Amino acid sequence: MYKNNNRYTLLSLMALLCLIYSGGSVAEGRGVIKDTIIIKAVGTWGFFTNYQKHEGPFWNHRIAQVSQGRIVGEIKPQTSLDLTGAEIMRLVKNGVFDFAFGLPGYVAPESAIFEGADLSSLVQKIVLQRQVADAYFPTMALAFEAKYHAKLLTLYPFPSQMMWCRQAIHNIGDLRGKKVRVYLATLSDFVESVGAIPVNLPFKNVATSLQSGAIDCAITGTMSAYTGKLYKVAKHGFTLRVGWGLAFGAMNLDKWELLSATQQQLLEDEFAKLTDQMWRETATEDAIALDCLSSGPCAIGEVGNMQLVNPSAGDLAILERLAQEVILPRWAARCGPECAANWNRSVGKLLKLTAQVKK
Repeated sequence: MYKNNNRYTLLSLMALLCLIYSGGSVAEGRGVIKDTIIIKAVGTWGFFTNYQKHEGPFWNHRIAQVSQGRIVGEIKPQTSLDLTGAEIMRLVKNGVFDFAFGLPGYVAPESAIFEGADLSSLVQKIVLQRQVADAYFPTMALAFEAKYHAKLLTLYPFPSQMMWCRQAIHNIGDLRGKKVRVYLATLSDFVESVGAIPVNLPFKNVATSLQSGAIDCAITGTMSAYTGKLYKVAKHGFTLRVGWGLAFGAMNLDKWELLSATQQQLLEDEFAKLTDQMWRETATEDAIALDCLSSGPCAIGEVGNMQLVNPSAGDLAILERLAQEVILPRWAARCGPECAANWNRSVGKLLKLTAQVKK
């Protein structure tokens, strides 16, 4: 009965989204030429800069321009389509969307293999995180094809994920007993490993939950903490990077195969440029957001006046131990021995870490 209800809900959602997309096609007003291929896409959150600066312009403008109108994109953010994100790749698989940007956390419940490029607390520097994403890209690509009949075209980051708290946090030990917002299983692993309590919450509920005291801290990106005005309800930040909010872009394989070899190469080239651009700008946004959250200067709005505490060498040593003792073994147990062995050959080799399934 549960599976039938899920199927009914998905079919109803598919019908509704088809109606939304058909009511006012972006392509109608573009002078679309004969044999134009239209790509229906869904993006991440419309109120974050990744959609505003990258995902939206890429499909709504750039691709039509560089393809001379032979490929036209139409993208809407998941927020305007009232989607949670968890259903997006199933909708791509079923052809409701041709393409989706999203977070691996949306698909990790179906297979822990999707977590492998952004396991909590393993990487503090964005340059190294790019190398991790590149190393794990072939594995992710195979998983997207097998699970969702989709071609992976990009892995890109949101600004780094840190902790924003109502009370002062001076070190990892101060997190013990705190209720901390998470949105991924691997973040829950980290939170539990330091003696804190993970609370799964969508971002839209974070500010009110901090204000009410339902949570003590929230893990989210630096720029989302600023644009979401968390500094109005939480005055303390602990700048330990516990993740990177890595995101993906993937296309339905049936749609991909409708493209000519030349068009496929064009899209791959454009995605390579987009990916480089997003990695560069995320590093810049990280620095801007941290300045704006603290004492400034801030060129994009008001100063948050948060008290930010950087992790000490002792904190980083604890983090390294927790990665080996808790975070990697828990993920390996979810993913299985073969999955863990593959990770060890790629990301593990790069980071000099080993994921082992505890017996």
